[in-house]
Amino acid sequence: MPLRLTDVPTTDRSLAAMLAEAGDEGRPLVGAWSSMGSPVAAELLAGSGLDVVLVDGEHGPNDLTTVLAQLQATAAYPVATLVRVPSGDPVGLKRVLDLGATNVLVPMVDSAAEAEAAARAVRYPPAGVRGVGSALARSSRWNRVPGYLGGADDGITLVVQLETRAAIDDAAAIAGTDGVGAVLIGPADLAASLGHLGQQDHPEVVDAVLGAIAACRAAGTPVGVNAFDPAMADRYLDAGAAYVVVGADVTLIARGSEQLAARVASRTPDTARPKDGGTR
Repeated sequence: MPLRLTDVPTTDRSLAAMLAEAGDEGRPLVGAWSSMGSPVAAELLAGSGLDVVLVDGEHGPNDLTTVLAQLQATAAYPVATLVRVPSGDPVGLKRVLDLGATNVLVPMVDSAAEAEAAARAVRYPPAGVRGVGSALARSSRWNRVPGYLGGADDGITLVVQLETRAAIDDAAAIAGTDGVGAVLIGPADLAASLGHLGQQDHPEVVDAVLGAIAACRAAGTPVGVNAFDPAMADRYLDAGAAYVVVGADVTLIARGSEQLAARVASRTPDTARPKDGGTR
């Protein structure tokens, strides 16, 4: 007798629901990037106390196979797994959704029209254009979840990323677009767009981020910021950001290994070994 499910078991938590719950509690959410394509790294992040694990399919070496493995690895943990796709291409979004992702992040959204197109891409007809392949997909547990198609749209959180001058100028309209569940501001690309490449702490960049936070909040949409620097993360949280992304698996390993190597390398010959064959 085939297994029949009343709900999807041990699946990603809804980011929209977590943001609403955290907002009621008056606390922000905290997240980190899973960039290296490793399900082990993703599971380590998921069990760390973070609220959000962001699987990076834009800049990291992730493909559909590694995204699937990370969704499976994080499913047993109380986190929202947010998959960033390379672009707003409806085909790419459809394939990630069919893998079982319930939270998706579209980068480089510059206008309300682009946000609306992304919202249609993650919804089934008639509200959208998502292709129907649930019988073949993990998202419905291969049609083992009764009524999946009827409730699928409501279970998806679409996050759009604002990373350019144009996006900041249109932040209120983008945030207010039907179907957009949250916004993420990317200060790195924003700095480049504003002529300050590599200067995320430039006053013009910081002012643009703060302005976008205010615009999104006025639209009633939760907004987060990518902010690896603790001081900047605190500043944006104080300004009303609902969540911050504070690190990545690759940077944790890179900086941590550098610190370990530097500590040992800093030992002088006098401190590195006992004198006269003695012991310490």
